[in-house]
Amino acid sequence: MDLNLKDKVAVVTGGSRGIGLAIAELLVEEGARVVVGSRTLSPELAALDALPVAVDLATAAGADALVDAAVRRHGGIDVLVNNVAHSEPAAGVAEFSDEQWRRILDLTLFAAVRTTRAALPAMRGRHGASIVNIGSLNARVPAGMIAPYSAAKAALANLGTALSEELAPAIRVNTVSPGPVRTPLWTAPGGFASLMGEPGMTPDQVMDEVIPAAMAITTGRVSEPREVAGLVAYLASPIAANITGADFVIDGGMNKAA
Repeated sequence: MDLNLKDKVAVVTGGSRGIGLAIAELLVEEGARVVVGSRTLSPELAALDALPVAVDLATAAGADALVDAAVRRHGGIDVLVNNVAHSEPAAGVAEFSDEQWRRILDLTLFAAVRTTRAALPAMRGRHGASIVNIGSLNARVPAGMIAPYSAAKAALANLGTALSEELAPAIRVNTVSPGPVRTPLWTAPGGFASLMGEPGMTPDQVMDEVIPAAMAITTGRVSEPREVAGLVAYLASPIAANITGADFVIDGGMNKAA
């Protein structure tokens, strides 16, 4: 499907792996000129026809450097995808230190605040400009073991709604809130899958067998990064020109709340 994104300038944060990488890959396929900000530049990102920018988005300087790189290369920004996030699971809410709260909030909430603030001057006056924030189902269904992450994602969804009202009609702002997705956040050593599986189970076994049953996922499987990327690209595109202020859940029917 042609999403009419050819030659649009898209900035994606946290695009070296997982959902962010899948978003960057799809935007490149759609003909966008993609700039990806990440603390580390993975081989997969290096192989992509995009401009990788090594920045620490937990700092204002990092957000400014990413936006400056996009503007220097392409003259402006049409699409901003705030994807970068960080989580550190713990046994419960009381187990998180102040330092952990700060680290998680800095990358999951304040990175989006800073990058949006830096990007807005480069987005104003660009026809069809769009911001898509990557939220989480945990904003609606929080869990003690990831309390700072859940709180940060809830705040990010609230920020998206506020921005959608303030920036309308010139810049659209939407949120995409995935449930469990087969990404390194879950499957890497020490990830969430390792906390939920039985001894000897591989992360993929946990994702395929344990998570769908334990979380009552209606479709019987977790989402794939490419599926989330498809929704993000659609919302960023001119085809979704009258959609703003919305928060789209992609969770295979996990959240049964009305």
